[in-house]
Amino acid sequence: MSRQENLNRVLESGIVAVIRSSSGEQLVEVAKALYEGGVDVLEVTFTVPKVLEIIAAVHQALGNKILLGAGTVLDPESARAAFLAGAEYVVAPTVNLDVIRICHRYDKLVMPGAFTPTEVITAWEAGADIVKLFPADLGGPNYLKSLRGPLPQVRFLPTGGIGLDNLAAYLQAGACAVGLGGNLVDQKAIQAGDMRRIRGLAEQYVAVVKKARGPKEE
Repeated sequence: MSRQENLNRVLESGIVAVIRSSSGEQLVEVAKALYEGGVDVLEVTFTVPKVLEIIAAVHQALGNKILLGAGTVLDPESARAAFLAGAEYVVAPTVNLDVIRICHRYDKLVMPGAFTPTEVITAWEAGADIVKLFPADLGGPNYLKSLRGPLPQVRFLPTGGIGLDNLAAYLQAGACAVGLGGNLVDQKAIQAGDMRRIRGLAEQYVAVVKKARGPKEE
């Protein structure tokens, strides 16, 4: 699918699940559990051992049922390798203009990380499709609301410290979607092989997003 189609998919979902682990074992099963729970936009971070093999395996297992991306991408070489493995988008913790350029070259969605107004507008002017507000928990929903005042045109993906108790507040503050890591992709559940727990958490987060957004207009 095209970059625009993938952007629409992220906006429709409202959730980007961040799969991070000290071991790559079982992460295909984690991805399946998230999908079964209703979360179909997932990123596997480059902090995971053998990340490219995992991206390829998840892509082979779930295909277009999910929108699969790579996270913690720090350089264009990693971005291109992720695309070749099956990733359709890139998320980064920082603004790297070369990463943004290579994503445009291959018509891939790109979400660089920023925190200050200057970083945010630098990422946006360079062609970010969505700006990852990171670490979001430093400022909370009120900080996002403050950024949205002078920068209403920017699509924000707050990431860091978001859970069931504050997810709705971020959406109400203007987030186009949220990045969910350990609170959704529970590390204890991964270690225990408890996919039912991860699927259940996914269902809970999806329900919160739907409630916060309200009924769809016909």
